[in-house]
This record gives sequence, structure tokens and C-alpha cells, in this order.
Amino acid sequence: MLNQNIETFIGCDCDYREADIVLFGAPFDSTTSFRPGARFGSSYIRHESFGIETYSPYQDKDLLDFKVFDSGDLELSFGDAGKALNDIENRADIIFNDGKLPLMLGGEHLVTLGAVRAAVKKYPDLHIIHFDAHADLRDDYLGAKLSHACVMRRCHELTGDGRIHQFCIRSGEKSEFEFAGEHTNMHKFGFEGLLELTSKLKSKNIPVYFTLDLDCVDPSSFPGTGTPEAGGITFNELLHGIMTVSSANIIGADVNELAPMLDQSGASTALACKTVRELILALSKNKRR
Repeated sequence: MLNQNIETFIGCDCDYREADIVLFGAPFDSTTSFRPGARFGSSYIRHESFGIETYSPYQDKDLLDFKVFDSGDLELSFGDAGKALNDIENRADIIFNDGKLPLMLGGEHLVTLGAVRAAVKKYPDLHIIHFDAHADLRDDYLGAKLSHACVMRRCHELTGDGRIHQFCIRSGEKSEFEFAGEHTNMHKFGFEGLLELTSKLKSKNIPVYFTLDLDCVDPSSFPGTGTPEAGGITFNELLHGIMTVSSANIIGADVNELAPMLDQSGASTALACKTVRELILALSKNKRR
């Protein structure tokens, strides 16, 4: 049984026992390779969410009509990635074991590994759909195996070949793209093949973990991130991608890599808030209060 956070994401104040979706924050960015600040992403998203509405005109749905609980941010060890991942895994375990869908707010992308470890235990045939500018398939980064630059490589060690599906990728070492060619299903630059993939996964009722690195969005719209990459997608394209993914059997998800203080205009945080709202509503299906 988890307790409600003092400040919740807008409209996410359902009782834990009744909730279908449970939010939690993973404020960790100790392996960030360029510009730090993603540790503040989850708290900024929560606070600034009150600048948007609970109602989505995109989906004609309202957060107030669904059962969503916000358990707040974890207290993570900034100097110990292994311990931080264990804490994330433990929180995801609780949520999974209680029959609910965890939605984690990062944080740098490494935090995904903790949630995926928990997901694989419950769903051994798990697939991962991954939106990102970066391949994140390095075996190590400057000698570190636990790095946001290596997170999908570590996830591959849990899932095996053919179960990681990557979209919008436009950056990485040549060796990462070579690895992807043999072991993951990589779709560069956009969402080509996403509809076919989700239709196939849905038809087989395969459990899917969805991980969204917000730097898949072009930095002209989303500059507040640690490793911006030109040539990204628009917000509307991202929204369409989320709607497409949500048709699959999503059992867990995360949104990460907002570094809010790198965009003093607040536009990046506003985009992140709206993305989280749309993702919650897309995942809520028809489970109303």
C-alpha cells in the first residue's frame, strides 16, 4: 500500500487501492554524459502540470474520469546507480504485484532499466517499444556499464533478440547501429512500421513496456534536455506515436530526460506535462472512476 504524494500530477489523486495507473518519480541523473539536470524533471512535471487542463481535446477524455494515483518521487542514491536501480525495481515490483500499471517519470534514461527488471520478472515474454533520439546501445560508456548511453543494451540482456523496437533514432556510434541491425528492430528518424508492429503485438496479446525519451522531439520544440539532437519529430507526431503504441498491451511505461532548468522559458516542461497527460489518458482505456 503506497501513500499519496503531497503534490500530485494534476487530476491524479485517486486512492491507491482503486487506482489502475500509479505514477512515481525517479529523480536520478548521475550518469548523464553531457548536460545534467534531468533529476529535476519529475518534480517540475508534477508542479507545472497545474498549468494545463485535466481534459484532452485530442482524445476527448478527462483525467478526472479515470483512476490514477501519484505516489511521488523516490529518494534515490545519486552516487550509486546500482542502488538507485534496485530502489526503482522495488517500487515497480510493488505496483506490478498489486495488479496496477506503473508510469515512471524520470530522470535520465538509465532509470528505465530498474522498471524493466521488474517487468521481465512478471512478464518473461516482454517486448519493449522505445522512442528516442539515441540508440542507447553502447556496451559501456567511459568504462561504465550502467549509463544512460547503455540502457537499451542492458535491457537487451534481459529480453534477448527481436524484442526491443526502437523508433526516431538519429544518433549513436556506428557500432550501436551495427548491434541494432543484428539484435533489435531499429527504425531511424521516425515512426515507419509502428502501426504494423503494434497491430502484430496486440493480436498476440504480447506484454509491452513503453519507454519514451523526450529528446526524440526536435530541440526547436524541446530544448530542455541533456543531449539535444537536431532532426527530431514534432509534438503532434509524438502524440500520434503515443496513440498508436497505446493500442498494444502496455503493462508499464516511463517518460524521461526532461532537464527543466536548461529551458528557462518553461516550454520544454509544458510539452512534457502535456505528453504525460496524453499518455495517461491513452493508457487508461475505458477504466473510468
